[in-house]
Formats: sequence, structure tokens, C-alpha cells
Amino acid sequence: MENIASVIIADSQFLITESLRHLLREDSRFSVRSIVMEKRELQRELSAGETTLLIIDPSFTEISSLNELKEIREIYPSLKVLVMTNGLNRNELFELNGLGVTNIVLKSAGKEEILEALSATLRGKKYYSGELLELLFDANDRKNIHEEPGQLTNSEMEIVRLIAEGLTTKEIASRKFISFHTVMTHRKNIFRKLGVSSVSELLMYAIKAGWINLIEYNI
Repeated sequence: MENIASVIIADSQFLITESLRHLLREDSRFSVRSIVMEKRELQRELSAGETTLLIIDPSFTEISSLNELKEIREIYPSLKVLVMTNGLNRNELFELNGLGVTNIVLKSAGKEEILEALSATLRGKKYYSGELLELLFDANDRKNIHEEPGQLTNSEMEIVRLIAEGLTTKEIASRKFISFHTVMTHRKNIFRKLGVSSVSELLMYAIKAGWINLIEYNI
């Protein structure tokens, strides 16, 4: 029988904590042990007994620096940590990674992505929302927010080529070793940047731009 994960939710945003409580109650893998809003409460709950998983937004729990999160992980080395956040800049993301926090999901994520993030965290696998993956992998070649139409990152260009090969979203995720949701995020960004609304429009754009070969892809 699968062990039930004991969960502490550390966040002071009511809608977030109640939504998480409801979501986890519907999943037999989890048991919500407590919801805490302050660092003092969190320390007390962690010291009171074995906790499997901590879901936390450091900015809403009086944690003044990410190093305090590192200290928690050092004191409780078996503790799984999933950071849920409204957003991160590149420096914050790299700082978390430097502290060994490699499971981060945005609060804007849907139910399926949150469950995927929870499952990956329990298995000891890394997980990032698609938008955060772009910060990690495309930091050097991403343009500023006012990027010109048609300017794709290297990862997005690769997604375009795989679409041109006829791969499905699921197949692309498997080929690139990323989640289905991450591929969907890339697709949405590609369509937005190029101003297209369908795969056929995307392929015509890519052909005209010289990104893919008409004969090679048998289009």
C-alpha cells in the first residue's frame, strides 16, 4: 500500500491555501497536516513530527531570505519542498536552484499541472512551470518584454521543427524530456509571437522564413 504523504501548506493567501486543501483532500496520496501563515508556526509544525511534503511560498510566510529556506532543508533533509509562487525573476530562480530547490510551480497553474508538480516532487524529480523553464534554458538569448514579432528562443525554434516533423505534443514532450504542459506553454508563446492561430499557419510562416525545408518535411 502506498504511503500517504503528510503535507504542510505554508502560505498566507486564503484562496491559495483553501484551493490546495480541497485539491489534496480529493487525492488519496496526500493528507493535509496543517496550514501555517507565519515562520514561527512553520517551525513548530515541522519540529512536532514527520512531514513528507512542504508546499510553500516564502514571500508569504515571513521568510526574510531564501537562505532560511535552505536552513529548513538542512534541518529536515528528507523533507520534500514544492515552492508555489506568483512569479520569480531570473535572479530569484537561480538563487533557489543554487539552494537545491528544484520544484517550483506558479500559482496560476491549473489543476493538472499542480498535480504533476506534486507527483514529481514526491518522486524526487525536478519540476518547473513552463514559464520558469524558459528563464532557465533561454536566459542568454531571450529578448526583453518588448521583443519583436517573430523572435523565437532556441527552444521554441526546436519545438517548431518538431511540429513540422509531424510530432504530437505528447511525442514532443517525450523527445525533449519535458512535461506535456511545458510543450503547450511553448506552443502558446510561439503562436503569440508569430501572430498565428493554427499549426498550418505556423508551418507556412516557418517555410517562408526559411526555418524548415519544404521538401524535407514533405509539406
